[in-house]
Amino acid sequence: MSSCTQNGSNREFVEGWTLAQTLGEGAYGEVKLLINRQTGEAVAMKMVDLKKHPDAVLSVRKEVCIQKILQDPHILRYFGKRSQGDIEYIFLEYAAGGELFDRIEPDIGMPQHEAQRYFTQLLSGVQYLHSRGVAHRDLKPENLLLDEHDNIKISDFGMATMFRMKGKERLLDKRCGTLPYVAPEVLVKPYHAQPADIWSCGVILVTMLAGELPWDQPSANCQEFVNWKENDQWTTKTPWSKLDTLAISLLRKVLAVQPAHRINLDKILDHKWCNMQFIDCDLKSHDVTDGDLRSPKSKRQCSSSDFSHPFDDSISRVYCSQPMPTMRNDVEADIAAGCGGINRSTNNNSAFEARNGFCFSQPALLDDLILCTQMNQTQSASQNVFQRLVRRMTRFFVTTQWDDTIRRLFTTLDKLGYTRKINDDSVVTISTTDRRKLRLVFKAHIIEMDGKILLDFRLSKGCGLEFKRRFIKIKQILEDIVLKGPTTWPIAIATNSVP
Repeated sequence: MSSCTQNGSNREFVEGWTLAQTLGEGAYGEVKLLINRQTGEAVAMKMVDLKKHPDAVLSVRKEVCIQKILQDPHILRYFGKRSQGDIEYIFLEYAAGGELFDRIEPDIGMPQHEAQRYFTQLLSGVQYLHSRGVAHRDLKPENLLLDEHDNIKISDFGMATMFRMKGKERLLDKRCGTLPYVAPEVLVKPYHAQPADIWSCGVILVTMLAGELPWDQPSANCQEFVNWKENDQWTTKTPWSKLDTLAISLLRKVLAVQPAHRINLDKILDHKWCNMQFIDCDLKSHDVTDGDLRSPKSKRQCSSSDFSHPFDDSISRVYCSQPMPTMRNDVEADIAAGCGGINRSTNNNSAFEARNGFCFSQPALLDDLILCTQMNQTQSASQNVFQRLVRRMTRFFVTTQWDDTIRRLFTTLDKLGYTRKINDDSVVTISTTDRRKLRLVFKAHIIEMDGKILLDFRLSKGCGLEFKRRFIKIKQILEDIVLKGPTTWPIAIATNSVP
């Protein structure tokens, strides 16, 4: 059985485990796919070269120290760490459902029943973190993954810190996070950890319901935030005009500007909006295919009551995607045995508080696993763990051949004023600025698959919603060559072949 990847031949990492694919890059290293050849089990492996990036030492240590004390259904699982020379390896679970931000349609959002489910699961995960004395400090849709059952998994603990140790709570003073999601007090003074995370949850809810951010940053320099804070001018403007009164009543409490007045997690979960039985009013016949971003008219939101009543923003890091896994309960023991187990070292407060320029958002979508492999048709269904191709909004097939596809893409990018460059692996890096004049970087992977050309766009740095808006513009210009019809294609990985 033949097997090859974009990045060259598979090679064994430890006995029985194969490095099959480079899934993405971060500021200080790579994320790779690690597969057990016998069982098909897969884990995400972060690789950091500390010799090349000595400033990443505290970052890695802090993230590991925090993640290894966490075990909750809504927290991405940590399996272990291995050190080999100057290379640090961190092993984490896969989240098969993708990133939450990929479920949010720009300027539209998602149905209330979906937003409610994700929001309450997010609160449950944050409640667990706070019970362990951990503040995440960079909650946003890009850092919320989904498992194969569509359940939230909080990831990316590079900005996390301990705010409570041995029952004693401390104020935090590190200004970190992502500006549109960060609490106002974080930008101006020492702050309490829990209200700051709660604020971020509120902004995430707005984004899920409206498909847009309420402000660029919560400061006096931002008129949208000033309107929310000081007057009623926000009521008739987006995103608030898209929301119903019940959602607004909750958000007024969650996004209370003074942290002392901000509602706590228990009261949020008791709020009527979190317990309302919303009805799925989407058109059932509408099947969302790859790259299909629906128009506002095609979405409706309703509840049961409707039937009776007519800072430093440089923290935006690289995000990458990963294939669907199957996980056994003993996978942690397998990885620990094969890779040296967990580093039990601990950190003091200063180490926990160190600024993290490095962290990877976990790869999460099967369709980002681009492997030119062939599956033996005699294999059992249980072995065929990577055969299904998961839908994703930011990709599409084209009718043109390779050279014409590249030419059309370059012409489109030039027309839009974006900077672009292509590497030897046919990955086009696209750079521009968003409406906040911040850098936005995304990549277009050009892949030949079953005789067709796939353009697969992925965010590298910047706001997920801004990235999607750019994707829509590119797709609209290329509409005449976008392949219509079925766009889910089988991709398999030879997980059971013997080298």
